[in-house]
Amino acid sequence: MHAAVHGFDTREHCVYDLDGHSSQIAFGALLETIAIAASQFGWQLSITHRQESPESRPVFDLYFEAKPDLAVDPLLSYIERRTVQRRPMSTRALNQDQIRALENAVGPNFSLVWKHGFKNKLATAMLLFRSAKLRLTLPEAFEVHRSVIEWQAQFSADKIPDQALGSDPLTTRVMRFAMHSWERVHFLNRFLAGTWAPRLQLDLLPGLSCAAHFLMVAHQSPKTMDDYIEAGRRMQRLWLTVTQLGLSMQPEITPLVFSRYAKDGRTFSREAFANASARQIRDEMQMLVGAQNCDQAVFMGRIGHGPAATSRSLRRPLDELLLPNASARNV
Repeated sequence: MHAAVHGFDTREHCVYDLDGHSSQIAFGALLETIAIAASQFGWQLSITHRQESPESRPVFDLYFEAKPDLAVDPLLSYIERRTVQRRPMSTRALNQDQIRALENAVGPNFSLVWKHGFKNKLATAMLLFRSAKLRLTLPEAFEVHRSVIEWQAQFSADKIPDQALGSDPLTTRVMRFAMHSWERVHFLNRFLAGTWAPRLQLDLLPGLSCAAHFLMVAHQSPKTMDDYIEAGRRMQRLWLTVTQLGLSMQPEITPLVFSRYAKDGRTFSREAFANASARQIRDEMQMLVGAQNCDQAVFMGRIGHGPAATSRSLRRPLDELLLPNASARNV
């Protein structure tokens, strides 16, 4: 059996994806999920990336081969249970069995760099706190945030419901008011310390309230789309293993993105301060995890014990994702 996945990245409108790498990691997560799901039917999946397809709109050919003796992937039942927990978690440390399972999940080509203990968690939380200031003061980021939040919602099929943001009700209401226009955001930021409450609630306090932070590092610097797709596949197995262990996780992407932009000399905002701020974030990341780990990092997050999130993004139904009347080779 054959199917084709037609992807598209968000580099044209998302400040966090100007090089396409964030989307490429997401493609990898999707492909790994398909491979895991196929195992319940006794199908082994092989994937071919159509190299002639545009980088911003890649196509992947999926070939399913019947393997009657194929074991069901043990991560299968955790696909629909995987969530993002943006609220504070328990500070109880991970045990060695949990750490070993998570390190095994990323496979032989990646490693996890851990930041345990109060001092390391504080340093990481402060990195997130400063990165969030850049995130919340970029007009380009404002457009992204406004488009991805669904207000007054516990669940959303294709956005982030506001109840999953991690902010208290008052801060959420202020954020909703501010998101009406960039002028409101700019006024609050300039005259009313508008970034402080969300940075405290969404970055600093959660950064302290967890078991540990981690950095997923490739053993070889990722360069091609396929490198990032492979990273996404291993990241998905890591996240599903987190769920299997009864733990919660939150990605911490913006320091990696801004650090990468600084390394590549990429101008990503019309604001003059943005590039200098990104360089500061990169310097801080290098001090925290080392220059090589900083350069070869593909994913970052925090992990902790505690209940799963009660508000979450859902998956769009399959019938909305199918291309109507399309040839797998010609779309």
